[in-house]
Amino acid sequence: MKQSLIKILFIGDIVGRPGRRAVSQFLAENKGVYDLVIANGENLAAGKGMTFAKYEEMISAGIDYFTSGNHIFNNDEMIPYLDDKKVKVLRPANYPASSPGRGVVRINLKNGNSVILANLQGRVFMKDDIDDPFVTGKNIVDEYPGQIIIIDFHAEATSEKMALGYYLDGKATAILGTHTHVQTADEKILPFGTAFISDVGMSGPENSILGVKKEIIIEKFLTQLPLSHKVATGCTILSAVELEIDPKTNMALSLKRISKVYE
Repeated sequence: MKQSLIKILFIGDIVGRPGRRAVSQFLAENKGVYDLVIANGENLAAGKGMTFAKYEEMISAGIDYFTSGNHIFNNDEMIPYLDDKKVKVLRPANYPASSPGRGVVRINLKNGNSVILANLQGRVFMKDDIDDPFVTGKNIVDEYPGQIIIIDFHAEATSEKMALGYYLDGKATAILGTHTHVQTADEKILPFGTAFISDVGMSGPENSILGVKKEIIIEKFLTQLPLSHKVATGCTILSAVELEIDPKTNMALSLKRISKVYE
């Protein structure tokens, strides 16, 4: 009996209510298409951080597991939930071991396969004092050799993301960049079979600056004054990638960008 390809959807940083709305609509339109749906949720609540209510809302919409990044600890209400293994949220694995939560999880699929999902955060142009993502990433792939390993690399610098992709090529199934909120056009299968993209993009208000009201960001550049960020409104965009994996080799066969605008 021929084993079907494993089809995974990875959704870029969901920003506030507009992002949640776009993701919910897309998942309703594509119910049953994917074996696993993953999303970066560190901007889920009002564009910064996550609340348990917003987490539950998006789990109900069809997301199976969340990754995150440098904003995951911004909302105090969510922090106690991160240690609960029933709560399907990762924080970057290269934060100190004493930090709440975990950075790696095994997800069992209905078809009998399993996926190792990991979350890493970059250090270039990032403020947090964290462990080396290259060392942490290498330790993860060494712990789960030959298995399906998907890594959300939440980082600012394109060069750092690309370097990790080539460093773990052939050992991780996919290295998917998040954080910069702009979908890049460099999706590819690397020489040894790892799927890579520098940034999956943002799911949130299209007519904005990285999800924030454009007027606020423009004024900030003009005045250099600290201003409170507010999520923009209007049309929304869904940014994601669709990953196909060969269950015989556990390596990627294809990586396709998805970008869809909702009125």
